[in-house]
Amino acid sequence: MVKNFVLDTNVLLHDPNAVLNFGPNDVVIPIYVIEEIDRFKKELSELGRNARLVGRMIDRFRDAGRLNEGVEMPTGGTLRVVFTNRKLPAEIGIGQKMDHKILAVAFDLNEKEPDKPTIFITKDTNLRIKADSLGITAMDYETERVTVDEIYSGFCELTMSGELVDTFYRQGHLEVDMIPGFEPVANQFVHLKDEASANHGALGRVDPDNRMINQLLKARGGVWGIQPRNREQTFALDLLLDDRVKMVTLAGKAGTGKTLMALAAGLHKTSEEGVFQRLLVSRPIFPLGRDIGFLPGDVEDKLNPWMQPIFDNVELLMNLTRRDKSQGRSYRELMDMGLIEIEPLTYIRGRSIPNQYIIIDEAQNLTPHEVKTIITRAGDQTKIVLTGDLYQIDNPYVDATSNGLAYVVNRFKDKNITGTVTLRKGERSELAELASDLL
Repeated sequence: MVKNFVLDTNVLLHDPNAVLNFGPNDVVIPIYVIEEIDRFKKELSELGRNARLVGRMIDRFRDAGRLNEGVEMPTGGTLRVVFTNRKLPAEIGIGQKMDHKILAVAFDLNEKEPDKPTIFITKDTNLRIKADSLGITAMDYETERVTVDEIYSGFCELTMSGELVDTFYRQGHLEVDMIPGFEPVANQFVHLKDEASANHGALGRVDPDNRMINQLLKARGGVWGIQPRNREQTFALDLLLDDRVKMVTLAGKAGTGKTLMALAAGLHKTSEEGVFQRLLVSRPIFPLGRDIGFLPGDVEDKLNPWMQPIFDNVELLMNLTRRDKSQGRSYRELMDMGLIEIEPLTYIRGRSIPNQYIIIDEAQNLTPHEVKTIITRAGDQTKIVLTGDLYQIDNPYVDATSNGLAYVVNRFKDKNITGTVTLRKGERSELAELASDLL
């Protein structure tokens, strides 16, 4: 049965191609959505870009017919742009809020076209509740959604005989075929456990060809003074230091060492091994809580508050004492040497970035489209590391399951040049660990 899908503004701003994702059904865009999108089109941001894309796409469909009557789409369905004079019940539609006008279109269609079920698609939780109270089926836009429990962790445990564990230690590897029932994933980490002894085990990683489980790389003396403190950090460092792995995703709660380990590995590969020309660090700009308004100064002055977490970690790796800082030493030494560049994501679009070690911090605040834009910037011999906490999201347009980091983890989990690790144990401090677990 053909359905009417009424799209809210936030759906189109989240995914400009949303109208093409509903198969052979009728997609309805209220004219009030076009009006809202028009307000965003001049912004020099991802929202502005998406608004312009939506406008151009809908305009192209005008060549095939009148939008108020319905234009056929490649999906087999039709696209309509409509309006209504229908008013919502006073208890819901008090005033002339644009949300209520958009909802009124779905309300009107639901009654006028009973032969076609009307489904209202919005990412606004409260608007879905209002729609439900009016008897309208309302749904979130979930084409790119994966539940947190389904997100690939990059790790598994295997119980086996002590002889196999000993063979792994002796040979430095173990053939996957020797483990019955094991379905390997490229670059997946494995904890081999002796079925007879809880203290006898080993850590390994599946090779890119899914044939062997190999022992992990060992960085003697640590990396820039950083030694892994737990199993997951050991896994992370193994991926970060492997030049064959071109993209690494590190997910975990606050204080698990995601950013610090990525920076340490990047500096090691750049300044000591010379594998990459430069370490490029970036992060999206989203304030925690109420914003403080415009900041004075030039571009660098304005960016400093947002990039301060990166600066703090770099200075920690440089092992700067209070005396060093009082004498003017800082992260700028590495920047002046050309080893590290720190900039906001705003300046990355449109670039081609070859032979660099790129770290994107707080990647959970990115949409799937933004992540795609970033990854496609990678030039020859470039490595990208995405870090983030799926439970600390400041972007109002994504959540724990629809953000770009979660999307990338599941899309790339079986690729032989990518790897992922979910870090679980906080190492920042006992207090920070308690806060992450209890609050």
